[in-house]
Amino acid sequence: MKVPFAPPFLASEPRATALLPDGFRRREAWRAEVDARRAQRMAPEVWSALAAQQQPLPRSDARQRNVEALSRPGTVAVVTGQQVGLFLGPLYTFYKAATAVVWARALEAETGARCVPVFWLQTEDHDFAEIASCHVPPALRLALPDSGARCSVAHRGLPSEVESLVGALCDALAAQPFAAEILDPLRAAYAPGRPVGQAFAMLLASVFAEEGLVLLDPRCPEMARAASPLYTAAIERAGEIDDALLRRGADLEAAGLREQVNVRRGSPLVFFHGDAPDGPRRRLHGDGVAFEIDGGGRVSRAELLQAARTSPLRFSCSALLRPLFQDALLPVVAYVGGPAELGYLAQVAPLYPLLGVRPALAAPRARFRLVDARTDALLRALQLSPAEVEAPRDELIGRLGRRGREAPGDLARRLLGGLPDALAASAKKHPSLARAARRTQVSVETAVSRFAAQHARALAEEDRTLVERVDRLQASLFPGGEPQERVHSLPFYAAHFGLARLKSAVLGAIRPGEALVQDLLP
Repeated sequence: MKVPFAPPFLASEPRATALLPDGFRRREAWRAEVDARRAQRMAPEVWSALAAQQQPLPRSDARQRNVEALSRPGTVAVVTGQQVGLFLGPLYTFYKAATAVVWARALEAETGARCVPVFWLQTEDHDFAEIASCHVPPALRLALPDSGARCSVAHRGLPSEVESLVGALCDALAAQPFAAEILDPLRAAYAPGRPVGQAFAMLLASVFAEEGLVLLDPRCPEMARAASPLYTAAIERAGEIDDALLRRGADLEAAGLREQVNVRRGSPLVFFHGDAPDGPRRRLHGDGVAFEIDGGGRVSRAELLQAARTSPLRFSCSALLRPLFQDALLPVVAYVGGPAELGYLAQVAPLYPLLGVRPALAAPRARFRLVDARTDALLRALQLSPAEVEAPRDELIGRLGRRGREAPGDLARRLLGGLPDALAASAKKHPSLARAARRTQVSVETAVSRFAAQHARALAEEDRTLVERVDRLQASLFPGGEPQERVHSLPFYAAHFGLARLKSAVLGAIRPGEALVQDLLP
């Protein structure tokens, strides 16, 4: 049975590390990668575009210093990225950014090289439904309406409905002690008409202003021109790329590992937007001479290559091409990714030498379970660890319900003990006591049955309490059968613990080179 790539990789199993090196664990690999990247410079046009992208963001002297550092020789970067989810999307977005910050600090301390944390805004994606919602514990879901357009989210503005969502979020968090710390920058960022990606960038930049996190949006003319050689190669060498990916798929299968992305032979690793950059994002499929456009239409290879060279913003990267673009564009020492991204990197590893790009170190993002005081009290009452809550609900309830429990029937038999046999023996030896023995047995059995029924009712009440407690725990730590970090959004926890306090706790707990799930009570 095939398993996802990330768990064996994080456990340093040879079947996984043979396909993607785990240099993130070794400081000598850190130093080697920094030495190799120091000579790589950002193109002046790309740096200018990056600097301009910081201007609409909340002011940060630390970010400005980091942007200026990227223009100088010898500066390196740690990059992470994510789709631009509503109100920052799931918690793991926050953890990715924090991990990049800590990695940059650690590399700078280890090597002396200036190292900058960069967050890559995945605004090229078109799946709006995937980024349009925010989940607030225990069960509030806020979502933007989806028009169904297939253009990249970079070209979509916030609809008027965002005002009511901000209002609903403010109402939901009003009772939390530190709500203003997150709601003030959130209100400033999420205004009707503002581009979705820019609103996300403004809020994330505010959260990490002190740390100088740099935000990069690839969906601009300058970045597209820098990507043009990669787009061209993806089209010209599509057959070679297909062969390399299919061989890697066979390697993964032989190791019992699952491909993160299904490879479609004949589909270049680029999306085509038709006549205009804000057009629908479509997949291509063809034989190398001509390509069918998903959704209708046909384009020749020559036309595609001409467009890739002269109007590259009509293209965007697939998930498998994006890591190579990042590593070609920036002096990336380490790329911080979650389980899915680690799977992508394992798949595309053979493409790096094929396309002449140097791969960055694959660094896993930090993973946390945030535990508030009420949840901690419930865990203690049930003698559970947070990890144990991540079990199927019925299984967990059944296991807890059996702890030290005696079934009503077993209780009745234990209470009666040897009484029936003793009464029968007495009646046999003294027939005159037979009626008295029968009355005594009936009387005692009735009393015991009545008590056993009361015991059963007490157990049922205990079960109801147990179920309520388990449901509250799972709503906090394992909502909907998913890890907390994949469902819940940052605003609730920032409002509950305090943004500064929560960020300090998370940054202080991250250990570059380690790959653990940590329980955190800020």
